[in-house]
Amino acid sequence: MSRFANIKIKGCLYILVLLAFSLLTAYCKKKEEVQPQLNISTSDVAFLPDGGISNITVTSNGKWNTKNPADLWLQVSQTAGSEGNTELKLTAMPNLTGVSRSAVMVVNSDNGQARRVTISQTSTLYPSYNTSPKAPDQTGMGSTAVQLAAKMNLGLNIGNTMEAQGGETGWGNPRITESYVKFVKQTGFNAIRIPCAWNWQHLSDEQKATIDPVWLNRVKEVVKYCVDNDMYVLLNIHWDGGWLDKNINSTQKDAVNAKQKALWEQIATTMRDFDEHLMFASANEPPAENAEQMAILNSYHQTFVNAVRATGGKNSYRVLVVQGPGTDFEKTNNLMNVLPTDQIPNRMMVEVHNYTPSQFTILMDGDASWGKMFYYWGTGHHSATDPSRNATWGEESEISRLYALMKAKFVDKGIPVILGEYAAFRRTNPNYLPADMAKHNESINYWTTYSTQQAIKSGLKPFFWEQGTVLDRRNNKVLDQGIVNAIISGAK
Repeated sequence: MSRFANIKIKGCLYILVLLAFSLLTAYCKKKEEVQPQLNISTSDVAFLPDGGISNITVTSNGKWNTKNPADLWLQVSQTAGSEGNTELKLTAMPNLTGVSRSAVMVVNSDNGQARRVTISQTSTLYPSYNTSPKAPDQTGMGSTAVQLAAKMNLGLNIGNTMEAQGGETGWGNPRITESYVKFVKQTGFNAIRIPCAWNWQHLSDEQKATIDPVWLNRVKEVVKYCVDNDMYVLLNIHWDGGWLDKNINSTQKDAVNAKQKALWEQIATTMRDFDEHLMFASANEPPAENAEQMAILNSYHQTFVNAVRATGGKNSYRVLVVQGPGTDFEKTNNLMNVLPTDQIPNRMMVEVHNYTPSQFTILMDGDASWGKMFYYWGTGHHSATDPSRNATWGEESEISRLYALMKAKFVDKGIPVILGEYAAFRRTNPNYLPADMAKHNESINYWTTYSTQQAIKSGLKPFFWEQGTVLDRRNNKVLDQGIVNAIISGAK
């Protein structure tokens, strides 16, 4: 090899070494220039009025720091940290101010990065009434919802009484007595539903949603009549002036949940020592027409569950009942796809009502634009002399179909269903008397028998709507033996 060729090779090797060194230097320099990093696991933290704890994670490749922007109502577990993942615990105090509040926490890193976290808390419109919570007490509360449902055979409403405008006797019925409860049991029922108003003329302080203690004690007295006589009791917040039913919307959601919480804390605390004979029901017939409204209604039911459970004692295990949208079979089947979260498993029931077909069951004041009155219902009970008043829909097959929906949706899955109301009323208005009264009365009895029978067959627990027209509450006598016989016959 010539000297010239050797020099050329050495020159090439030198160039290669320089190139490699340059590449290595560039790589190391690039590696040293690590991009600054600062991330927060969430940019929004929302607290309920009761306060609570929420955790967020700060991820950084450098040191970081922050300040507590709301130290009067918010605690932050630490305000500085180093690289890596750091979990911050945010603790909010109960909000009793009557207005919502919020703050922005800014997290800064020493590498020039900054992130914002918005922290908000809704307000409570009313004071907390859960002032004396008790430790859970399972004494006398051993039954699951399924086991408790099995103990109930026939139920009866004490309607148009405790939910009446003007108080217990406001709609013409007498005060409930223990002798009447015993008479109901003697007639063949072992469960009573007490529709009850609380907000409607029974608040001693409307601004604070404080229930009059005299009314609370009166309702407790009626419940005791039932429990002392081995009767199962379903106590609800009924229509109650419509404060809940008229406000299933996003605008009023916070206000309704606040009142739901306040009322149920008071009711549950007052009734806490009754054993499993007493059940609570969130509402009556709360309307919801779509998924958005159903989600809001579910929030009202969730508030009910949380408020009752928080009072502790026997309420920690009490069976609770939530209503389907409008207590309508179809809507409940289509929209009620989740139930409230409950810390105690298998202690919840669902409630629906049956007045199908409404043109037959409800006492209409004449024909309506949406349908004419029916006087006759069911196979073998149509009138040949008054055919224009025969039911044209909602007969046996429809009632069986509706009950079957609830059986498949809930009962077969271990969730009992309460048929909280059902009834068909006889026509007594002289302006709308059926031409064939015998067939009409037969139809009413048959509807009652069939509805009771099919409810029990489908696993639903029936509570007949009685408002003082079937049983004489003053003299403890049967006023309508045909209805009573029809219910008993249906149960058999």
